[in-house]
Amino acid sequence: MNIHSTRVSRLSTDKPDAILEAALELFVERGFHGTAVPEIAERAKVGAGTIYRYFESKEALVNALYRKWKTVIAQMVLHEFPHDRPPREQFRAIFHRMAEFALAHQREFAFLEFHHHSSYLDAQSKALEHQLLDFADAMIRQAQSLGVLKPLEPSLLLALMNGAFLGVVRAGSEGQLVLSPRLFQEAEQCCWEAIRA
Repeated sequence: MNIHSTRVSRLSTDKPDAILEAALELFVERGFHGTAVPEIAERAKVGAGTIYRYFESKEALVNALYRKWKTVIAQMVLHEFPHDRPPREQFRAIFHRMAEFALAHQREFAFLEFHHHSSYLDAQSKALEHQLLDFADAMIRQAQSLGVLKPLEPSLLLALMNGAFLGVVRAGSEGQLVLSPRLFQEAEQCCWEAIRA
């Protein structure tokens, strides 16, 4: 086995990861538009030209980062989802899986949810976003057909749930709340009470 070629291969694999990690930190701190590629390169300890070997533009880089973490959320929410359980249990499952992600990946959650991405997301990233929204919309409509949720526009109910969840996470990141599974459990109960029929 050629040890040198293995080391080179590992280093080349580590560079995209280092670039993504540096970009994540800077996008959370400064936003997409406030972050320059040379700053990402400096934080990743690579040359600016190295970034363009892996990502053709800053937009390609932010889309790769967005897709990476949206995929993680989608997998956490959708994996073995309790489709055969009552709407109350399904709502609890989604809320707690999102909470699990937010607690374990606070920077990543901030990047995904606290920044306005629409101006630079490509079709693949938008499709990934719509996958989760369509799933939630279908769940809400099913619960409404059973008379479990308020008969309001599903997008309104989803906005209320999402807004409440984001508000809790933001309050935690700003030090107004201490985020914990117990806190999310209380928030989930409040959200359910707000939207149930």
